[in-house]
Amino acid sequence: MEIGIQFYTLRDYCKNLDDFAETLKKVADIGYKNVQISGVCDYEPQWLKEQLDKNGLKCVVTHAPADLLKTDAVKVCKNHDILDCDTIGLGYFGFSLKEEGYTYNDFKAQFGEAIKTVYENGKSFMFHNHAKEFMKIDGKCIIEKMVEDFAPYNLGVILDTFWVQAAGGDPAQWMEKFSGKIPIIHLKDYKYNENFSTFTDNIAVLGEGNINFDRVFEKAEGCGVKYMVVEQDECHGEDPFDCIKRSYDYLRSRGF
Repeated sequence: MEIGIQFYTLRDYCKNLDDFAETLKKVADIGYKNVQISGVCDYEPQWLKEQLDKNGLKCVVTHAPADLLKTDAVKVCKNHDILDCDTIGLGYFGFSLKEEGYTYNDFKAQFGEAIKTVYENGKSFMFHNHAKEFMKIDGKCIIEKMVEDFAPYNLGVILDTFWVQAAGGDPAQWMEKFSGKIPIIHLKDYKYNENFSTFTDNIAVLGEGNINFDRVFEKAEGCGVKYMVVEQDECHGEDPFDCIKRSYDYLRSRGF
């Protein structure tokens, strides 16, 4: 297994191409070799490929723009061809059990064709979970129904350890449940903040919270995980580059 970094963590340092290029260099200097591109400024795929090659980096997954996936999934696939990236992620869908436009049936209606198109163009479609996907419909979590319903198109999950924990689940148990469907997982720790008002207030650097990463790492390889990608949505006033360096050092200390 290899480790990587989710650029959503560094989104405030990627608001224009010059800053984006500098951030890619800083990530490479820390030691990361693999990246997930998300939350950055607009870019041409060829420009990004050149920057990745320049810094010895590989794009292993993205969070593709939802609107573009819905309107032109073929273009999304072609852009990923330029990046030599076979995995297309959808970062978020605001699931609700009853709010119009956000039900599970709405998700299927909005993204069903895109999921099929991605598969037909030789790419893998991966859905990144938050906590809402663990709401249940007829006794089954939404994320389970999604994987089952789109099984013909090999839909997988970018399983996020923090959000599984926030939803009351056991990350390692869900990794077992989705074995073979999780080539990429997101690693972020959960550290209780007594003043928290939203769940993201509890996000922490790896090894500085309470998630049982011993079990996560134990299960990961057997479940087919290829990339463990560090993501820290909020750094709580700390320097994000320092945070991702501490997470990198933690993973290296664990032998990755």
